[in-house]
Amino acid sequence: MASTSRIDALPKVTCPNHPDALLVEDYRAGDMICSECGLVVGDRVIDVGSEWRTFSNDKAAADPSRVGDAQNPLLSGGDLTTMIGKGTGSASFDEFGNSKYQNRRTMSSSDRAMMNAFKEITNMSDRINLPRNIIDRTNNLFKQVYEQKSLKGRSNDAIASACLYIACRQEGVPRTFKEICAVSRISKKEIGRCFKLILKALETNVDLITTGDFMSRFCSNLGLTKQVQMAATHIARKAVELDLVPGRSPISVAAAAIYMASQASAEKRTQKEIGDIAGVADVTIRQSYRLIYPRAPDLFPADFKFDTPVDKLPQL
Repeated sequence: MASTSRIDALPKVTCPNHPDALLVEDYRAGDMICSECGLVVGDRVIDVGSEWRTFSNDKAAADPSRVGDAQNPLLSGGDLTTMIGKGTGSASFDEFGNSKYQNRRTMSSSDRAMMNAFKEITNMSDRINLPRNIIDRTNNLFKQVYEQKSLKGRSNDAIASACLYIACRQEGVPRTFKEICAVSRISKKEIGRCFKLILKALETNVDLITTGDFMSRFCSNLGLTKQVQMAATHIARKAVELDLVPGRSPISVAAAAIYMASQASAEKRTQKEIGDIAGVADVTIRQSYRLIYPRAPDLFPADFKFDTPVDKLPQL
């Protein structure tokens, strides 16, 4: 109720002769004109349109294009700083030849460090085709960690890589450490260390990864059909339910399931092809495959069309 009365109390520009008349805004002159008598009831009105003529002015009344970048709420000043260009005329320098206007204090060192980290996060995300919502979540995670100063001594690139890994897990599109390592300049071990430290510092957690989180992406990159993908998903899920792969990572189990499903179908893929996509070694795939091979007849879905019978599958 208080907010409504406060809004009603604000002064309203109206024509003194025609209070209910609509006012016409003259953008060129910056005037508010009464549509009934033509009286200028307000002058020096700020133009909220674009500073140049664009074709959108002809199609719509509102033109969102403005000078300057969008406001960044992640920075301390909202990124509303002003950069002074390098002077060219004699008026820009004093009698000793020094520039009169300096840019030393336009951005703090912390904002500069965060801006560099945000650029690195965007570059890494673009290389593995991650959407904007994951970039925004990663930026927020990095800002929280950076302001807490709980990871002193760790490089910002390592923290940014770990934040990207956490953001992918939290958004339900997990990526492996090797995939993050491939687009960053940080080792897998260092990203893993920062990952654990960030979870502890922010007192947060991430959902456990499962074989299904990677199956569709791996099969798609391998060019496998939907039938093979569904078979591999079923094999991996049954193998976990029957406790055939204790202690094995979901990625290696998914790779072994894809290998078994592809070998039973007409779209066969080698261990090396699957390993290159999944980011695991051939020997890792073989070890997981040997664990699930004895129960192969129980792992395939009932409606799977075999090109190679179960008893003819490679034993490795």
